[in-house]
Amino acid sequence: MTTFSHGDRIRYATTGEDGLPLVRYGFIGGVSEPDGPIVVMLDGELGGDVVELEHVQPVHICNVTLTLAGSDLLDDPSLRQGLVNLWAAEAESAGLQIASLHCIGTGVRDSSEGYALAELSSGGEQYVLRATLCMKQYDAIVVHADRPNRWEVL
Repeated sequence: MTTFSHGDRIRYATTGEDGLPLVRYGFIGGVSEPDGPIVVMLDGELGGDVVELEHVQPVHICNVTLTLAGSDLLDDPSLRQGLVNLWAAEAESAGLQIASLHCIGTGVRDSSEGYALAELSSGGEQYVLRATLCMKQYDAIVVHADRPNRWEVL
């Protein structure tokens, strides 16, 4: 279980009214019990919200994801290329510092479910930005960074 302190940067994940995942960012405003609800101060809001601990994670480059409706976003090379900038904007709103971001053209198919779109570094670590079919929702994709497999060269 993750323990939080006042002021920690967080990722608050829930489901929006449209049924798609909804992610917001903010800071811990207060912790009452180790396993109880916590107060989060979401970006762009003046007051705090009390949320269940299970919906909150510390911000990390590997959990900053972008879920978008339309699996056709993977089929069109120019749309795939645009996903890099969309994810970079999400990472910026999460408060992450990206040291370098290098697109891999229009992406390289690295699995039957998706493409490697870019190589990036943050905090002295190397990552690959990928777009894959969403396993939780039909006709959606997920854009996320993860550590490269040992056979991938950055």
